Amino acid sequence: MSEDQIINKGKEVIAIEAQAVNDLIDKINGKFAEAVNAIFNCTGRVVFTGLGKSGLIARKIVATLNSTGTPAIFLHPTDALHGDLGMVRKEDLVIIISKSGNTEELLNLITMLKRLDIKIVGMLGNLNSEISKKCDVVLDVSVKEEACPHDLAPTSSTTTALVMGDALAVSVLQLKGFTAEDFALLHPGGSLGKRLSLRISEIMYSGKDLPVVTEETSLKDTIIEITSKRLGTTCVVNNDGVLKGVITDGDLRRLLEKTVNISSLKAKNVMTSNPKTIDPKYLASLALQRMENYKITSLIAVNENYIPVGIVHLHDLVKLGLQSR
Repeated sequence: MSEDQIINKGKEVIAIEAQAVNDLIDKINGKFAEAVNAIFNCTGRVVFTGLGKSGLIARKIVATLNSTGTPAIFLHPTDALHGDLGMVRKEDLVIIISKSGNTEELLNLITMLKRLDIKIVGMLGNLNSEISKKCDVVLDVSVKEEACPHDLAPTSSTTTALVMGDALAVSVLQLKGFTAEDFALLHPGGSLGKRLSLRISEIMYSGKDLPVVTEETSLKDTIIEITSKRLGTTCVVNNDGVLKGVITDGDLRRLLEKTVNISSLKAKNVMTSNPKTIDPKYLASLALQRMENYKITSLIAVNENYIPVGIVHLHDLVKLGLQSR
C-alpha cells in the first residue's frame, strides 16, 4: 500500500465507526430509559459479562460505573459456569454484551441466571437472537458493517457497545445527582484527586507563617515581615485584625523608583486596598483559577469576619500539580 492508500484506509475506518456511533442516536428509546432505571434501582451490583472482545468492552464499562458511584463487577461467562456464578446475588442486575446474540457460553449462563430470578439486560448486535429472547430488556447495538474489510474483526460493533455503555453510565450518574465532590472521593490519588478534593485550608500558609502587619506598621518593619515570611507579600490589617490591604514585593519596587524619602511611610501609605481574597473552604483548584484570571501570584484566605487566616501561593499550587492537563 502506498502512503496515500494507508491514509485513506485510516480515514475510512474512522468514518465507518463514526457512522455506527451516530446510528446509535436513533436507538436511544424507552428501552434505554428502562435499562438506566434498572441500574439506578439495583440494590446489589451491576454484573457485566461478555466473551472475547465484548468481554473487554464490558470490563471498561464496569470501570466507568465504579468510578461514578455505581458498584459493578465483571463476570467471565466460562468461569461463571465453573464456580464464579457464586459471586452473583439475587439483588444484582446482569448486563450481557454480545454481537451475535447466540454465544453458547452466554446462553448457558442465562439459564442459570434465570434460576436465580435475576433481571437481565442485553446489549446485543442481533435483536432476533436466542439471547435477545431471554433478556428482560434489550438494547440495540447492531452495526451495518465492521470497519474490518472482511467484516470479521469486531471494530464498529465494539465501539458502539462501548459508547452505549458510556451513555448508560453518564445517564445513571446524572440520575443519582453524582457531583464532582463525589467523584473526588473515589479518585483521591494523583493530580485529578487533588484538583477535585484539596481545599485551600489544607495548603495555605497560616499561623506564625502568615505575614501580617497593621496599617500603622512602619515601612521598614513591613519590609522585614515580607522578607522573613518569604512569600513576597504581607496582609495589612486594622486594629481589629480586619483585612484592609496587601503589600507585595512589586509594590515596594515601584515605590522605591519614585520615592526618595521612605522613612516616614507606614503600611497604610503603601498598601493596595481591596486585595483579592478567597474562602479557605473552597477548592484549591479554584484559587489557581482566580490567580490566573487576575494575573496574580497569591490570594489571601479570609474568614467570615474578613480577618486573614492564610495565604495560598501560585507556586505551591503548581507544585501540587493542580494546573489543568
